[in-house]
Amino acid sequence: MSYQVIARKYRPQRFADVVGQEHVTQTLANAIEQKRIAHAYLFCGPRGTGKTTIARIFAKCLNCTGGPMVDFSDADPRCIEITEGRALDVIEIDGASNNGVEQVRELRETCKYAPASAPYKIYIIDEVHMLSTAAFNALLKTLEEPPAHVKFLFATTDPEKVLATILSRCQRFDLRRIASPLIVKHLAHIAALENVQIDEAALFAIARGADGGMRDAESTLDQLISFCGNKIEEPDVLSMFGLAAQNQILSLSQALLEGQIPSALQQLTDFAQGGKDLGRLLGDLLNHFRNLLIFQVSKGDLGMIEVSETAATTLKQQATLTTVESLTRILEVLTDSEIRLRDATSKKVMLEVTLLKIIDARQASSLDAVLKQLMQLRSESGSPAPAAGAPAAPAVAPVRARPTPAPVAAPTPVAPAAVPPPPWATAPTPSPAPVQKPAEPPAAEPEEPPAPVTAAPGSFEDLWKALLESVGRASPFTRSYLIEAQPVSFERNVLVIGFDPEFTDYLGLVDNPKNHALLQTKLAELGHRNCQIKFIKQDRGLLSPKPAAVPAAKPAAPAAPAPAPPKPAAAPATKAEKPAATPFNKEDFKNDPLIKKALEVFKGQIIDVRA
Repeated sequence: MSYQVIARKYRPQRFADVVGQEHVTQTLANAIEQKRIAHAYLFCGPRGTGKTTIARIFAKCLNCTGGPMVDFSDADPRCIEITEGRALDVIEIDGASNNGVEQVRELRETCKYAPASAPYKIYIIDEVHMLSTAAFNALLKTLEEPPAHVKFLFATTDPEKVLATILSRCQRFDLRRIASPLIVKHLAHIAALENVQIDEAALFAIARGADGGMRDAESTLDQLISFCGNKIEEPDVLSMFGLAAQNQILSLSQALLEGQIPSALQQLTDFAQGGKDLGRLLGDLLNHFRNLLIFQVSKGDLGMIEVSETAATTLKQQATLTTVESLTRILEVLTDSEIRLRDATSKKVMLEVTLLKIIDARQASSLDAVLKQLMQLRSESGSPAPAAGAPAAPAVAPVRARPTPAPVAAPTPVAPAAVPPPPWATAPTPSPAPVQKPAEPPAAEPEEPPAPVTAAPGSFEDLWKALLESVGRASPFTRSYLIEAQPVSFERNVLVIGFDPEFTDYLGLVDNPKNHALLQTKLAELGHRNCQIKFIKQDRGLLSPKPAAVPAAKPAAPAAPAPAPPKPAAAPATKAEKPAATPFNKEDFKNDPLIKKALEVFKGQIIDVRA
């Protein structure tokens, strides 16, 4: 007798022998016992999962002697004929080679005749999705209302190609991929019957390569027996099929999670030089990190993943090295690389780049996390808590304290001083003391008295601090720029703000009408109305000679008779205040330089803008 391969020799002969498809076999068995047998069935699923096998077993149950019954006798002649493929009443048709209208017409003519000896005439059509549209349409009427003695059993790996009109006339059963532990158990049983010694690691390697197909696993075992003889070990499986050992996958994943770039790249080089399938390696890494993610999300539930004891121990150790967010980003990198690897000219270079991206992704922050931190900083900067203002004050205090030593070095009088003079202008002479009283009416507002009432030498610095706090409550982003600036001078109602060359880029972000209006409004609230703002580039080291112009407002008496000239400036100032109260503009927000810079850094896009 000729040799019979393991896949045929150990093919299941009854429902109890089918592995991993209990949801299908149990339903069919119950239908037979309850006499609820439909006229058409469709079995779909991946290759090697038992579609045609279940169809043949179901045919045996229907046409066995004394049937239909589930527990038929193995010695039944009708069942033996079906097993050997010579039963007259069970016709198996290959849909790929009999896909025309003529074959379907022949089937329609023959199905009218009664079965030769069995209760039913059964048509098993494999790969039914290969039938043409015309053939499907020719089969519709017969499939919907066949003779009472006819049953149709269809099998396909691509149910999407089957016409919806055909699907609606069949009972559909979806077969799933077989779990690796079930494949390992079944292969161990076959190896024992064949007197072959095979270790558990080799069985898991075979199951990993089979990808849920029992027929593929049995064919691999058959090939390994021919290659290795009666003793099979894991290196034999890995060398024959180009797979990476499980401990190698675990070692590479450990190096990636720990950020060991040289080790990860060296292991990849060893894989490539050893002739390993780099596409399979990428798939193994993807599966491992998926298992690690499920392990973390399920809080250590091993029932949701299919791993060996060694892999389970490694998962527990690696779960402490990463987070769910990091694993999600790693899986995104691997998934994207798996798609691009198919068209890559150099797979090794592609995988090297992928490993570097994984190491970067494990520490990267998502855009949502960054926005959350920005909102938290915004809320903290807006609060008057000392923690928000304390770090900023020491940074600029040494620079701002220098302008005070020369308050008398401004001999030239200033005409447009109709508004209350700056508080530091009253310090050199006692005569302007009454001039401070017009500045007291704004003291009715609870937050404004501290700035105008103090005339100490450090009042310029106090005014700047108060201005920063007031601006921070209205716009934390503007305040974050102004923290890096320093006040240069405040004369003739013009506040000059300087940025060190290190922060020159900030000039383009703050020097705009909106920020000018905001600062004018806040200065008015602090008692200094009709002021103008000017931003310049100013080296901190060159700031010391500038403050001589700060106290130039000391001749307040000559300025009193000339209140009229500043009044025309009041109109532009009030107009400048209006932009702060304009409605929110989405286009201005999208064109904001800070927003554009954030989108460029995080490679994001604006989905929606809400005021």
